[in-house]
Amino acid sequence: MKKTLLVIFGGASSEHEVSCKSAASVLRNLNADKYEIYKVGITKGGNWFLTEAGPDTIETGEWEQDKSNCRAALSPDPSVGGLTILHYDGTYETIKIDVAHPVLHGKHGEDGTMQGLLELAQIPFVGPGCTASAASMDKGITKLMILNTDVEQADFYLTDRHTFASNPEDIIKEIEEHFGGRYPLFVKPANAGSSVGISKAHDVKELFDGIRLAAVEDAKILIEETIVGREIEVAVLGNLHPKASVVGEILAANEFYDYEAKYINAASKTRIIDDLPQEKLDEIREDALTVYKAMGCKGLSRVDFFLTEDGRVVFNELNTLPGFTNISMYPKLWEATDLPYSELLDTLIQLALDEIE
Repeated sequence: MKKTLLVIFGGASSEHEVSCKSAASVLRNLNADKYEIYKVGITKGGNWFLTEAGPDTIETGEWEQDKSNCRAALSPDPSVGGLTILHYDGTYETIKIDVAHPVLHGKHGEDGTMQGLLELAQIPFVGPGCTASAASMDKGITKLMILNTDVEQADFYLTDRHTFASNPEDIIKEIEEHFGGRYPLFVKPANAGSSVGISKAHDVKELFDGIRLAAVEDAKILIEETIVGREIEVAVLGNLHPKASVVGEILAANEFYDYEAKYINAASKTRIIDDLPQEKLDEIREDALTVYKAMGCKGLSRVDFFLTEDGRVVFNELNTLPGFTNISMYPKLWEATDLPYSELLDTLIQLALDEIE
């Protein structure tokens, strides 16, 4: 018997378009013989629609004009067990959902809010739970959590929008003292994905401007030392006994792997690393598993590192719902680890069904 699968995409975040691209790839690779698939798109304004739109129109954003669209809501009441649909004639319908796949990136998608709603509804879902999602989305909390492991990470300083606005000169002075006057520094909103709002500051003016830019995206701001090295990533999969994929590398087209480099500039490339000794690859994969477990993740996550010229493995960040586009690193890493895209989706869905809170 087919499982009823809810795919949620879009979202009221700056990563709306990327989510639509990821969802289109997921839908193209789902086995329709195994699942009865329902699709709910969330507009940038936060409106929910059950849609019959296909992957092509979901990818372009044209799904919002699809004539099949009708209002939908995910009930937090576990006795409902799924979606409440409001038809245009004023009638209601309830659709029971066995498992959900939130193909959402950024705020309100991978920050624990959607996960909390699904947990209230007692609907199994792909990816880490509410607490792990919220903690992992906040780069500041992640930094503090990883301090309790033996995984190396970049030196950092945390501030917030209100504190900086009330006394910017003193905060800038504190930051410079913390890093010993060293530049460049990376400035990041603590809660934003896909490198949105991130900048690289080479001097005081760029540091000031970078903090103001990051403050647009989130109230909490993270400043990090610059680590010079290769940008490497590991895909992790599993619940109690997670596994790590082969190691991949990002060859960014821009100065750093920002939003434009990830999703727009075709000059950005990814590759599977084949020029490191097995001992170093094992170290990187073990560090990825350590981070995954420390953050309380389940289902999936992608863990990002820097590999310095002298061989140091430095943790960068963890993504609980990484991109699933046709060029995204997470599915490509598993394909290189002999787990094809469609089988990866089946595995993720089964992991969600297996998980018992």
